[in-house]
Amino acid sequence: ARKLLNILELVVSAEEENDTIEITDQKVVERLQENPAAYDKGGEMHYDIISAFIKSIRGSDPDAAIYWLARMVEGGEDPEFIARRLLISAAEDIGLANPNAMLLANACFDALKKIGWPEGRIILAETTVYLACSPKSNSAYMAIDKASAVVSETGNLPVPLHLRNAPTKLMKELNYGKNYKYAHSYEGNFVKQDYLPDELLKQRFWEGQHNPAEDKLTERMKRLWGNRYE
Repeated sequence: ARKLLNILELVVSAEEENDTIEITDQKVVERLQENPAAYDKGGEMHYDIISAFIKSIRGSDPDAAIYWLARMVEGGEDPEFIARRLLISAAEDIGLANPNAMLLANACFDALKKIGWPEGRIILAETTVYLACSPKSNSAYMAIDKASAVVSETGNLPVPLHLRNAPTKLMKELNYGKNYKYAHSYEGNFVKQDYLPDELLKQRFWEGQHNPAEDKLTERMKRLWGNRYE
């Protein structure tokens, strides 16, 4: 049914505004030959093209990414759908290797609403090329999946007492918040203390990947935590 509606929209949009519209088999065939992607917004081609688009960005091929973007633009894809996928790609595939990628992708989404179409395609193109050319990292994506797996396996482990909030006298008497060290009270705004449940003190979730931005983050973690990040 969705494909039929898309085909109807394609045929109607090609007619003059005041014309009486006659839909024939021949006219449908002609319109689909002119714009074969337009009828398939919810079908297999829709998902194949967006998949090729995202994988081209992930694979650092700006030419391929722009080609698949053009296929979506010419096929009548919803610009906001493309912008949402760019935001996801910025977080999932570029990540901490270039945090500015997410800022640009978010700005792209906002700008589309302000600028509209067809100029919005230029904003999508700029963002697409930037993401494709950016260094890549999925370390944050891997970290949350790893942490989620541990949560599923270990359940609701208790929050260590020194990390608990203590807004009442009773909670303070129960040692909530006792011996918590306030990082800003120490040199360099850091002090070693445990933040994980006892059962997970040796657990690592985030592991920086090898790119200039994350190398700096990893080096800082090594300075602060020593062999935990070796």
